[in-house]
Amino acid sequence: MQEWIIAMLVVSALLILRDMAKTVFSDMKKSAATLVYEQHPQKEKLQRYARSFQRLADSFYGMPYRKDYLSSGEIEDMINQLKAYPCGTCAAYSVCWDQQPIQSFQKLYQILRLIEEMDEEKLMSARSELTDSCISQGKMIQEMLKLMEQSRQNLVWNNKLLENRMAVAEQLGEMAKLMKKLSVDLFDIIPVDAVFQEELKRRLKKKHIYAKNIWMLEHPDKRVQYFCELYTKGSRCISASEAAVTLSGMSGCRMTPKMEGKVLITKELTTISFVEDVNFRVLYGAAKVTKDKENISGDNYMCITEDDGQFFMCLSDGMGSGLEACRESEKVVDLLEQLVESGFSGETAARMVNSVLNLQTRNGKFSTVDIGIVDLYSGICHFLKAGASATFIKRDHWVEAISSESPALGLVCQADYESFTKKLYDGDFLIMVTDGVLDGLPPEQAEDILKEIILQTNANAAQELGRGILERVLSLCEYKAADDMTVLAAGIWKK
Repeated sequence: MQEWIIAMLVVSALLILRDMAKTVFSDMKKSAATLVYEQHPQKEKLQRYARSFQRLADSFYGMPYRKDYLSSGEIEDMINQLKAYPCGTCAAYSVCWDQQPIQSFQKLYQILRLIEEMDEEKLMSARSELTDSCISQGKMIQEMLKLMEQSRQNLVWNNKLLENRMAVAEQLGEMAKLMKKLSVDLFDIIPVDAVFQEELKRRLKKKHIYAKNIWMLEHPDKRVQYFCELYTKGSRCISASEAAVTLSGMSGCRMTPKMEGKVLITKELTTISFVEDVNFRVLYGAAKVTKDKENISGDNYMCITEDDGQFFMCLSDGMGSGLEACRESEKVVDLLEQLVESGFSGETAARMVNSVLNLQTRNGKFSTVDIGIVDLYSGICHFLKAGASATFIKRDHWVEAISSESPALGLVCQADYESFTKKLYDGDFLIMVTDGVLDGLPPEQAEDILKEIILQTNANAAQELGRGILERVLSLCEYKAADDMTVLAAGIWKK
């Protein structure tokens, strides 16, 4: 049920965002009417939607959290049920509850707590004491155990419902953040300075490129993005990179066409987005083998470059091996990829995937997640790890291991992943491995041995490095893989 609620909320939000986008770009094309985007009514409307989603999320967060023990009130309710039966049909009822009500209540309360805590030694002692004062001791203990089992089951179900509510709250909160961000991205786009626009049009015209309207958006990190309506005349077809060179000379920074947009300028008027070019490039490669006597690997990975200059790499290891493990890890990787491509940050995507997994019936199947997000402008890498093996950074004659002890995604209500940040430099390599790689080495020194293997593997390309590492590990375990093995490597170079 919760999954349908989330699906309906997400679809509704996307429809709202689509209508908002249509409105703003329709307004942008009306160049005669300059809008004050900071006070744009649609921007305020979208931000109201964001605040509403956040209030919904906060209402879920305000609900009770999970409980590990029964409350005193719940124990008291159980005692009242015991008073009705078996005490209500007992000949000694008046002695216990009319003459000694406090002592009787305390004895039952103590025994119920001991049953809850499953302290067998203390429970045996308490039962012997109860025998001295209760003529229906056997029937009483049997009813206590029955009531406690029912209460435990209720506690489990209530905790699961609370976890589902928290998962829904996370989804709503992330949708609120996305809508707030989009309200800025959509409505803070403004026309460029008139002098700048005329000069750019003149320079583009020399290259047989014609511009109609030009807008700009300044991001919080001070990087600028330009939107240009461009076309050519006749049958000319010109690369958008030509326009980027001209724009670079005008803006004073290296510009490049946005990857997701069109790369060719034709006679058809089209809007092309230009962003500041990144300072680093990444090439990656992977090497993998399946567990002995298995045909399908339970490991999955993906690497993509986001529009904001972030390189996103992820390695997921499904529990066990074979088809079921592959499906579990593939589901995690696909969800992460879709969210990242939709504009969510890596950290936000990991939280949302975790909440989705919590809402589903997992049948004991979980997947580890190892994420590396490299800022291709600065070289800063942010690591997110949930149940994953160590990640390694190779630099010249030095190797560093980044380890984590956080549980796999879906095991806890809120993503309990560990995060780390490292600065990467020209020529560095990132190496991610699944636990099958480390399991193929002596357990006492697996991490140190793998560091030595990485250090001794000479390769100039990520693909060669991954293959070399896997080959050395396999040679040390007599080429018998006790589990699926995957090595994902990425090299970073200065442009």
